[in-house]
Amino acid sequence: MSPRPLLKSITTTPDGSHAAPQPVDTAAVGEPKGVAEGVPIAVRPDPRQGDGRYPVAWLTIRAPRNAIPTATSTCRCGRDRRAVGKPRVLALIADHELHRDTCPLLTPQEGRAAA
Repeated sequence: MSPRPLLKSITTTPDGSHAAPQPVDTAAVGEPKGVAEGVPIAVRPDPRQGDGRYPVAWLTIRAPRNAIPTATSTCRCGRDRRAVGKPRVLALIADHELHRDTCPLLTPQEGRAAA
């Protein structure tokens, strides 16, 4: 029987230690390398300001060709509904629109008590 072949090749290391080359005469102060003159390097706040609106409820409808449609209605208030089939998807769309008018996150509570 022949001896097993080695699966890994072991490389030899050089005997002497060599220091990595060091840069010569680098400036310790001044502009960083690669920055064009007159370009600010400080991070500034995002100039685009939001208008205070943010998403609360999502309605996702999937209706691939020649397949059964599905829909998902989710809301940050905890509502999570799903529907499969065209009649149920249409009913979920109507229910999602109704939820937009009655969701506690979208309607002020003071106005609902006064009405």
